[in-house]
Amino acid sequence: MNPTPRRPRRRSATRSVTLADVATAAGVSPQTVSRALRDREAVAVETYERVEQAVAATGYVPNLAASNLASNRSRAVAAIIPLMNASVFAETVHAFSETLTPHGYQIFVGSTEYRPDQEEQLIRSFLGRRPDGLLVVGTEHTSGTRALLSTAAIPVVETWGWTDDPVDLLIGFSNAAAAAELVRHLVDRGRRRLVYAGALQSGDFRAAERRDGFAAAVRELLAVEPRIVAADDLSVSMDTGVALLDRVLARYPDTDAVVFASDVFAAGALLACTRRGIPVPERLAITGFGDFEVSAHLVPSLTTVAVPTQEIGTLAGTLLLDRMQRRPVAEPVRDVGFRLVQRESS
Repeated sequence: MNPTPRRPRRRSATRSVTLADVATAAGVSPQTVSRALRDREAVAVETYERVEQAVAATGYVPNLAASNLASNRSRAVAAIIPLMNASVFAETVHAFSETLTPHGYQIFVGSTEYRPDQEEQLIRSFLGRRPDGLLVVGTEHTSGTRALLSTAAIPVVETWGWTDDPVDLLIGFSNAAAAAELVRHLVDRGRRRLVYAGALQSGDFRAAERRDGFAAAVRELLAVEPRIVAADDLSVSMDTGVALLDRVLARYPDTDAVVFASDVFAAGALLACTRRGIPVPERLAITGFGDFEVSAHLVPSLTTVAVPTQEIGTLAGTLLLDRMQRRPVAEPVRDVGFRLVQRESS
């Protein structure tokens, strides 16, 4: 039978709990405690549980500064995302964290608010704290940001976009191709007067890629100039979706389908149509992007594009982990694709 954790000795108010104290309480060697705290999967499950119980019982707090200095590793990974309150990015970060946390890594998160200059400032600040790896949403960066990422001497994974020239690792998909798929769907359903609507903030390069994909598909399939309505003066919100709907109908009153840059905008517009008695999809088809949880519960339910948000986070964490632990990465670039989700609004 394995020995049960020993009762920790009482200590004086001035004496710090040491790794040896934890080892004694857990009935294992200090080296085993150190290995368990660095990477829980490096020891047996029962051993880790005993170490975890001993840490809780003794109140042990690792001296991370000393450990990092000795190993030249911070056991921290940074994630740079556009918005904290966007569920799609939160799902990616959650899966990313679930992949890395069992291996002893902590995740620091920063938000750019779709501002390229803020992304550069955040990355500079995080790199000053010496993370072991970095996740970035997007593939378009300022020249300063790209220089920082290229010379950081740590693995970097770009996500949620696509490029032929990634900084290092890439887990993404083509936003342009996703928008083109929505256009093909609407044209197949008999729609001919389509409008693309989005906030199109200067730093939201992925929305711009969807706009360009929409425009190219409209020119190819309908042989007309694309209709674009932007609200770059407004934030990402359902209220902005209502404002976009108003601008679309004022500028192009014959519109029969609106491709919104996000489910957030589409949801606001769809609810406004319900209040105003505009039948969807009979008078106006509406589509979104992102497949937020609410999209399936709207009435009518929202046609959209689903992105594997959790898979992006899991794969990004796995690739970074391989690099950080000096294992070879066979496929540094992964296209996770997207899926058209056809519902009642189109």
